[in-house]
Amino acid sequence: MTIEAPADAPLPAPPLNRLLTAPILPTLLRLATPNAIAMLGTALVAVAETSYIGRLGTEPLAAIALVFPFAMLTQMMSAGAMGGGVSSAISRALGAGDPLRAGVLALHAILIGIGGGLVFTLVMLTFGRSLFALLGGHGEVLEQACSYSVVLFSAAVSIWLVNTLASILRGTGDMILPAAVLLGVAALQVVIGGAFGLGLFGMPRLGMPGVASGQAIAFTLGSLFLLVYLASGRSRLRLQLRSFQLQWPIFIDILKVGALACLAPLQSVLTILIFTKVLASYGTTTLAGYGIGSRLEFLLIPIAFAVGVASIPMVGMAIGAGDVARARRVAWTAGAVSAVIVGAVGAVLAIWPSLWVSLFTTDPAVTAAAHAYFHLAGPGFGFFGLGVTLYFASQGAAKVGGPVLAATARLVLVAVGGWALVAFGAPASAMFAMVAVAMVVYGLGSAAAIHLTRWVK
Repeated sequence: MTIEAPADAPLPAPPLNRLLTAPILPTLLRLATPNAIAMLGTALVAVAETSYIGRLGTEPLAAIALVFPFAMLTQMMSAGAMGGGVSSAISRALGAGDPLRAGVLALHAILIGIGGGLVFTLVMLTFGRSLFALLGGHGEVLEQACSYSVVLFSAAVSIWLVNTLASILRGTGDMILPAAVLLGVAALQVVIGGAFGLGLFGMPRLGMPGVASGQAIAFTLGSLFLLVYLASGRSRLRLQLRSFQLQWPIFIDILKVGALACLAPLQSVLTILIFTKVLASYGTTTLAGYGIGSRLEFLLIPIAFAVGVASIPMVGMAIGAGDVARARRVAWTAGAVSAVIVGAVGAVLAIWPSLWVSLFTTDPAVTAAAHAYFHLAGPGFGFFGLGVTLYFASQGAAKVGGPVLAATARLVLVAVGGWALVAFGAPASAMFAMVAVAMVVYGLGSAAAIHLTRWVK
């Protein structure tokens, strides 16, 4: 059953109309800025959390490394993948002048968020120990990982709800409130996690479970705030609570983008795990050098994410309004912005890698490995930024299949190419060059997919 707006339904509010008519580049940058600040705050939380976990000892530090890929996967799926599907569906409905449908979509999105969180809770509480052991965890490290994971993933519903509700608001074109809430959640996470983990301010010293409780409590409070805000009717859409009925076509409108998009973060995590495993065979020095380089990659991803997420409502509303040409201009502009910014950083460090490497090590062997990484992989960073941003822009058009296939090509290249290089005894520099090639394949593959895919309303 399709929701039809009554004939006298109000037109979208002026702020929404501006997303359909305003100059693309300034509007895109205005929308991206709050997201970039929020992502920076999230990155700083990871640094702070690692810092006070380090004060708990070596085993907790090793334990967090085991849990991190799964915690990252939770965030990437709920915020960037399924969250993009939510923003896409709502922005397309608003662009078509159907706020009633947008409100119904929001309620279905909340149910999807609850379901996604419950799946992560069930999987990690049931299989977490086995997964950590598979990654090499044992003894006290394994126990610490499990104690952290149980608390963290018991609150997976809250994590999914915060990111789902933020995506609902982003779909309306509101980037400021979601960013402010995420910054507030980040601040609470640091304070609460540090207090309970280290026993600060007279709190009991709970260790790793206490650190995880910071994230659990902060996201629970954030989800409650956003639920109250949306229910109050102060946002740009109204939740259709009184007339709400479950409708499979509404679920499908979100899942046809979000479910397929969830393959991308899975592939990203697999790519990292496979490449790390392959590089480990080259020795600790090479792995440490790569670790310094990959740390920068994680700091650059928020730039591409911020611009990409900002493009979703602009693309979605244009598609909903039938202005496919504008939707494509938004996508290409967003991709170009990310490619230029991320590419410029990569180019600078390819020439002067010591600007970054010297911040982390003075060991000559590790420095040499890190320099080799940036010399060879740095030129590919711009293509990586292009691919990530176009992945989000394609969500706005509900045509995410091509960029996901491009990510698959990157994964296959790293897996097969890495195995072949090791088998033939290639030097570590060849592995770093392969990283750059994989980024180029991902970026150009995503661009080709969008160029060749027919976007329609």
